[in-house]
Amino acid sequence: MAILDLANPTRFLSLAQRLLPWVSVACVAAFVAGLYLTFFVAPDDYQQGATVKIMYLHVPAAWLSMLCYSTMALSALGTLIWKHPLADVSAKAAAPIGAAFTFVSLITGSLWGKPMWGTYWVWDARLTSVLVLFIMYLGLIALWRTIEDPIRAGKAAAVLTLVGAINLPIIKFSVDWWNTLHQPASVIRMDGPTIHASILWPLSVMALAFTLLFLVMHLMAMRNEILRRRVRTLQLHAASARHGVATPQAAE
Repeated sequence: MAILDLANPTRFLSLAQRLLPWVSVACVAAFVAGLYLTFFVAPDDYQQGATVKIMYLHVPAAWLSMLCYSTMALSALGTLIWKHPLADVSAKAAAPIGAAFTFVSLITGSLWGKPMWGTYWVWDARLTSVLVLFIMYLGLIALWRTIEDPIRAGKAAAVLTLVGAINLPIIKFSVDWWNTLHQPASVIRMDGPTIHASILWPLSVMALAFTLLFLVMHLMAMRNEILRRRVRTLQLHAASARHGVATPQAAE
């Protein structure tokens, strides 16, 4: 099956139905392995103690908050440039998931920051830009709910998504551009990771588990959105038939 074939919602639904059981099992296995490594293999920090375990939730959630928005930005390009019929479905499905990951990142970061920094919140560049990302997610979700027509809502949300994408490099490089409480990147670096393998492996497995969780939820949300739009189309046809008004055929 070619990638362009997935532009057909029916074929996408068929693929999602086949993939979801396998990806779900892989997600559960990754979480079991990741949590075992986190609590029974990864060492406590000599300064932070057991509170360092929060990192294995906070860091993957932060990564996924940006990955979700990157997915939405690519989908926005698909909507505006390539007119892909499932692009806005992908973006709309990813928004609540990204908001949830960002919320988890903010909460776990605050819980981790209290014993380390002595406060739950400081208005440094990294924290502020992530908060802006969370607000962007909420704004996009509200926009989709405000505009009833999915096509108009998808185009408007695509424009706003691309405007908000400028925040992603700010989040990524804020620790390099400004003086923040966050440490510089220690995993994804040009010269390789700088953290010990006993920390890197549990963190990597948890990141994989979070990524698979996003994939599962994204596929399920896209499937639900396609079915919701089909129900809406049927309702519009039924309403038009009762009033004797013709409606255009919805894209399948």
